[in-house]
Amino acid sequence: MNSPQLPDLPIFRVIADAAGELNFPAYVIGGYVRDLALNRPSKDIDVVCVGDGIQLAQAVGKKLPGRPRVTVFKNFGTAMLPTPEVEVEFVGARKESYRSESRKPEVAAGTLEEDLARRDFTINALGLSLNPQDFGALVDRYDGMGDLKRKTIRTPLDPDITFSDDPLRMMRAVRFATQLDFDIEPDTYDAIARNKERIRIVSQERITDELNKIILAPQPSYGFKLLFQTGLLQLIFPKMALLQGVDKVGQHAHKDNFYHTLQVLDNVVAAGGDLWLRWAAILHDIAKPATKRFDPKVGWTFHGHEDRGARWVPQIFTELKLPQGEEMRQVQKLVRLHLRPIALVKETVTDSAVRRLLFEAGDDIDRLMLLCRADITSKDHQRKERYLRNFGVVEQKLKEVEEKDHLRNFKPVITGEVIMETFNLKPSREVGELKEAVLEAILDGKVRNELEEAYALLLELGKAKGLTPVQPSTLQ
Repeated sequence: MNSPQLPDLPIFRVIADAAGELNFPAYVIGGYVRDLALNRPSKDIDVVCVGDGIQLAQAVGKKLPGRPRVTVFKNFGTAMLPTPEVEVEFVGARKESYRSESRKPEVAAGTLEEDLARRDFTINALGLSLNPQDFGALVDRYDGMGDLKRKTIRTPLDPDITFSDDPLRMMRAVRFATQLDFDIEPDTYDAIARNKERIRIVSQERITDELNKIILAPQPSYGFKLLFQTGLLQLIFPKMALLQGVDKVGQHAHKDNFYHTLQVLDNVVAAGGDLWLRWAAILHDIAKPATKRFDPKVGWTFHGHEDRGARWVPQIFTELKLPQGEEMRQVQKLVRLHLRPIALVKETVTDSAVRRLLFEAGDDIDRLMLLCRADITSKDHQRKERYLRNFGVVEQKLKEVEEKDHLRNFKPVITGEVIMETFNLKPSREVGELKEAVLEAILDGKVRNELEEAYALLLELGKAKGLTPVQPSTLQ
């Protein structure tokens, strides 16, 4: 692996000129340098100067065409400068000290050495000089380049101090290992396990931000295994950790639902699933530990785990500080329905069953089918092939029924308002029962979702309940 080279961007020379005039030695530090070495795209540049970072940013801004506005964050001692190619953040070199109850450090001006020492990992403690005498030279005090070559995550200083000072760095260690497919160096790994309880002082928002980055990695299962093995998962997401393990009674044993979930998650990733489909994969079996029962005749069962899991989703999203809107409802729907297409595989596929699935899944039918395919993880190759073949039959049936009945965005023509107006009723259980009866008839294929047929059925159902229509002709 060659040393990272500064790209030929004018901004670097402008920074060098301004830093020279102010006599503030300046360096590009951190993730940008790491990503240059790894040939990964990176747009955010961090510049550290031995001096006043805000003053340097303002001096650079004055030298750029159009004099772009510098955004100053006085509380943090940083400044942000946008340029057409990249965004640059400036900060003065600093040293930090921590109190045990907080991950927010006391910050003071420091040397370049002290600034590099406070970095989380050696691969993020790399720098490139922006000084005239050695422009572009690599600064690597902690063998970060060696760790990049070895594909290793390691702390520059004692990992116990690094993680105790800022426990979020434990999550970041797992995140970088997952994103980059690196190993965590043994002493660093052991320190995570020793300091895991410190994660309790970190805000849920910051933990979830790192968790989502792990989930969005090319193989998130690796990150979850690290979280579980170090004991972090049991603290930040105990419900998921409870999936691990196998119970056995005689010859009856169930699969390990933790590792099954991770396989489903990786399968969803391989199929191009976005963050929320990945969350659906994580949560699809989340209620299995709570619904696990042993039946002497059939072995282990998890009856109703899909419904209970769906009921848990809002609370899990609340606890993890995930969005409560459309994203949560979509995940909840996918968890609730994830067994339905597989159930169709096992029986004769009727139009009625397909209509119901299309109606309930709506616009999420394709995502549901992707999740269900991902859920087929049997190690029995023939059984898996048979399931996938049968699944193809269901998908074809879905396509045929959808083309015929257009149920993906299905809205029943007989609404509660139509029923109340027809029979001069107020909102009541009776209105709900009539609405449900018409819907069931449409889904069963007894009538089409067209006003004339559906309304005629409504009048029949109303008559059976002793109801007399008020103005049927105006609604036909």
